Amino acid sequence: MMFVHIIEMFVRQRGHLLCHFCRCTYELLMWFDPSVDVSPGSTSEIKHNLVEQIRLFIHKVTDPLHPKVNANRPQNVKSLSHPFSREKQHLYSVFYKYQPIGLIRSYFGEKVGLYFAWLGVYTQMLIPAAIIGVIVFLYGCATVDDNIPSMEICDPRNNITMCPLCDRACSYWKLVTACGTARASHLFDNPATVFFSIFMALWAVLFMEHWKRRQMRLNYVWDLMGFGEEEEVREPQRSGSDTSDVFICRKGPDRFFLFFLSKWSISVTFAIVFGVILYRISIKAALHISTYPAARSNIRATVKTTAAIINLIVIIILDEIYAAIARWLTILEVPKTDKSFEERLIFKTFILKFVNAFTPIVYLAFFRGRLVGRPGNYLYVVGSYRMEECAHAGCLMELCIQLCITMLGKQLIQNNLFEIGIPKLKKLLRKRKSEVTSLQEEEVKILKRYEKDHFLGPFAGINPEYMEMIIQFGMVTLFVASFPLAPLFALLNNIIEIRLDAKKFVMELRRPIAAKAKDIGIWYNLLRGLSKVAVIVNAFVIAFTSDFIPRLVYQYAYSPDSTMHGFVNHTLSYFNVSDFQKGTAPLEPMHLHYKVQICRYKDYREPPWSSTPYDLSKEFWAILAVRLAFVIVFQNVVMLMSDFVDWLIPDIPKDISLQIHKEKILMVELFMKEEQGKRLAVQDNHNQETCTIPSSDDQSPSRPRSHSVIHSKASW
Repeated sequence: MMFVHIIEMFVRQRGHLLCHFCRCTYELLMWFDPSVDVSPGSTSEIKHNLVEQIRLFIHKVTDPLHPKVNANRPQNVKSLSHPFSREKQHLYSVFYKYQPIGLIRSYFGEKVGLYFAWLGVYTQMLIPAAIIGVIVFLYGCATVDDNIPSMEICDPRNNITMCPLCDRACSYWKLVTACGTARASHLFDNPATVFFSIFMALWAVLFMEHWKRRQMRLNYVWDLMGFGEEEEVREPQRSGSDTSDVFICRKGPDRFFLFFLSKWSISVTFAIVFGVILYRISIKAALHISTYPAARSNIRATVKTTAAIINLIVIIILDEIYAAIARWLTILEVPKTDKSFEERLIFKTFILKFVNAFTPIVYLAFFRGRLVGRPGNYLYVVGSYRMEECAHAGCLMELCIQLCITMLGKQLIQNNLFEIGIPKLKKLLRKRKSEVTSLQEEEVKILKRYEKDHFLGPFAGINPEYMEMIIQFGMVTLFVASFPLAPLFALLNNIIEIRLDAKKFVMELRRPIAAKAKDIGIWYNLLRGLSKVAVIVNAFVIAFTSDFIPRLVYQYAYSPDSTMHGFVNHTLSYFNVSDFQKGTAPLEPMHLHYKVQICRYKDYREPPWSSTPYDLSKEFWAILAVRLAFVIVFQNVVMLMSDFVDWLIPDIPKDISLQIHKEKILMVELFMKEEQGKRLAVQDNHNQETCTIPSSDDQSPSRPRSHSVIHSKASW
């Protein structure tokens, strides 16, 4: 204890010059006796050991501390914790108020301030998107009873017998049993979704432009216009096995090795998605042969929901694994600067997490139901597993269910529950392992600020917070044509997310060292890339996943009265049950209490009585051509509109631009006045010298003049 008091007295005189000495002393103690447990949970016989005191002292003199808020402060004096959700009664009651961005910047620095400013702009821009999405959803609800294809499916008078959905275990079924799925699909698959996709593409551009203007305003207010970020050289890594102070100076691994590891990580996601596909196929067959009536009541909904939940659990687990893999791969590359390390880490983490989150969704949107084959000639994988088909209303409803469960699950479990539960659990464990648990509550209250902050969690940066929002931005924009309620769920989540981040930064984490930043860095490029990819993805979703193009082609090319009457029959092909492959026919052919000779399946193929039975029909090629044409037109038109909006809106607000221009003019005028004053001063000195010094015949009269000219040029 005496040693620590001596160090504290010396620090008051020498300041932070002792930080290096303290760290060296700590490492020296570890080098002499590596077996000493210096963690906060040490159970040494000495109650206040020297190593723990030095650890607390190093934290005291090197890390910034949370200020001590006086409970008896005046009412008109409020700390950051009051508007920034430190007190529980202000956590959700102030959700409608603007964030104190100025206080956040003063407390945490510009880098954290820019994150909360960006999150506020993003949440604010989600309001109009959520309103339009709700209107599109309500339009689907209002027109579901007027949708002719749904009415034809639900009409029992059509008496359409469909082919089995699986081999042997499944039997023939009536199309009218898909009435509920068809009506639910219309809620998300209607003409308004095309308009909403165009709107969301323009919304993404407006959001990016709005943020650029907001960022420029903050740069001006925070005096960051001339700030240039300096890249600090990254320190080499220490050896983990050697206790001596030796640094590892190694050459980065081969690029092929890193490429192989990245591809291996992505292939794990593909393998898990394939495993979920096999689960859906097998569980569907098992439910069909089940003897329990409850299990056979709603097989499709059971399989869809359970598969989506399994995908969600796998995504959450792999997210944590991929974050560690991305950091390990970045360390292997040995980046030279901290900025290069951060950008590479962010890019690798984003790629792995993006593939992990969107691979099941991409499969449902673009691959499921297209690699199936036809009755009598189905495509099989892993032996006897037949590839799964979409429902008659299409795969859009299943895509919507997968998006809804993934988005809500990630936001509820990973973004909110983990942010509340894990920091509190870690804080509780640190307190239990420390000596504070043995103290009374009165003694805990009188602990010094640095002793209290020592039990808070370390600040891990704001990159995980950005990553959550970027993945959410992808959920909102990429497949919004199939799930128009995504902006609404994102808005509700972000209102809570802002306050949870505020509470976590102020109460659960140690105060970080303030860092300057002029922009959000590589995150802006990722956002801009996602907004561009979203246009292409939504074009393919509308063209190939939904029935928008087939309905359009039928109405204007094949319908006898230019209406949608007869559309369902037009999309169904015929199959002769005698053409089943051996061992694939239903075990219960009399399930419908009559003998079936012709069944129907959704595809555009020639009937069995034609000259080319079961070949793709001309309607298939016509619809495919229209789909490809729609993708090209939609992509180019929306991209052109986005670029026009980008060009139309200036990056710098007009008032800021005028103010910067005025300041430049004032600076030039001030500079000119200063230079003019220097010239006059030089001229006055020259005149005084010519008056006091007597003229001589051998002295050149032009020398003082040249001397003043030289001074004038030097002043310039």
